[in-house]
Amino acid sequence: MNIDMSTLSSAEAYHLMTQTVVPRPIAWVLTESSTNNYNLAPFSYFTAVSSSPPLLMFSVGNKPGGEPKDTVRNVIETGKMVIHIASADLAEQVTQTAATLPHGMSEVDAVELSLVPIEGFELPRLQTCSIAFACCLYEVKQIGDTAQHLVFAEIEHVYIDSKVAQLQEERLVIDAMDVNPLCRLGGAQYAVLEKTFSVARPK
Repeated sequence: MNIDMSTLSSAEAYHLMTQTVVPRPIAWVLTESSTNNYNLAPFSYFTAVSSSPPLLMFSVGNKPGGEPKDTVRNVIETGKMVIHIASADLAEQVTQTAATLPHGMSEVDAVELSLVPIEGFELPRLQTCSIAFACCLYEVKQIGDTAQHLVFAEIEHVYIDSKVAQLQEERLVIDAMDVNPLCRLGGAQYAVLEKTFSVARPK
């Protein structure tokens, strides 16, 4: 099968890409809509893109009516966000926060999630996630005919639950199986890690 991408609509291209670029990590992004009122949404077009500066990137489409989603709107206004790595047992809550709510209505409250402070950072984090990146906005770049926003986030602080990390020869090692990250597939499908393995890199 050889598919010419130029023959596909944007919806068809999305359907194809989300089933072939698998598994994808999920950025569960918390932003502030107003004082102590937080927006929370998941995005699976997400990756690390640079170590110096330490940058993460996630891609955000518009709302069905064409206006920017609250995450983009809030990030541009405040310049701050917290990107969480959700565990597989939070799949239901992650999915619920993908719903389009009126601006100012908090997914954190709707899904009844608990927040705790991040030392040295303006925004809180989700208590249930073992990894959280406290970030400032580096850049927002708009691309494509359907106005996709690429959000580049510079990491200022990283919270890591001590239960998923340990020092080995003065290097921090994260146990991916303990993190148990929720992995995104196509459609309504998710996946989990079943095992890890190592392959030595050539010298």
